Amino acid sequence: MPPASTPVLARVCVFCGSSSGTDPRYAEAAAQMGSELARRGIGLVYGGGSVGLMGVVADAVLAAGGEVTGVIPGFLHRREVAHGGVDDLRVVGSMHDRKALMADLADAFVALPGGIGTFEELFEALTWTQLGVHDKPVALLDVGDFWAPVLALLDRAVDDGFLRRDVRASVIYATTPADVLEAFTRWQRPDVGKWIDLDPLPDASDTHTELL
Repeated sequence: MPPASTPVLARVCVFCGSSSGTDPRYAEAAAQMGSELARRGIGLVYGGGSVGLMGVVADAVLAAGGEVTGVIPGFLHRREVAHGGVDDLRVVGSMHDRKALMADLADAFVALPGGIGTFEELFEALTWTQLGVHDKPVALLDVGDFWAPVLALLDRAVDDGFLRRDVRASVIYATTPADVLEAFTRWQRPDVGKWIDLDPLPDASDTHTELL
């Protein structure tokens, strides 16, 4: 399959923690991400929260006059963690609906530090790229080597035959928001014809089965 054309970045989906973490550099990176999106005229799509890194990145975009679209399930909205300053806040029925709508609205994805929810969103977006469900790049914005264990895991999966090398290479890694956004413009999708090389099935003539 031929390489994809350069992605058009109207909106970028940011996955990140609903907590701020213990290192102040996490919040600094989230604020820088939001400011850089707004500076480039790129809209933010995110989980709709007002707390943690989610709130920091949204606040930074809004402070710079940028566009923010939040997507939040109703049960979280009712817990009053939704961002009251976001004009375009979409309330959906479930976490599955949230991810699907964020994916539809965004042209690319970037994961900042976060917890299990961030990991799950990240790996689902990567899986959809691998399978050709979408044609959108996925990036890791690293802060203090937070994503180093994930990169090591992906490399191990390649070495052990569970992940194709070109799929691994499609994962963008950068340490500044500007580098992430520049890398998006150069991204090439992996071949989605087959996501892993499987050993051929054994020839029936090479096996012997007794029926008892």
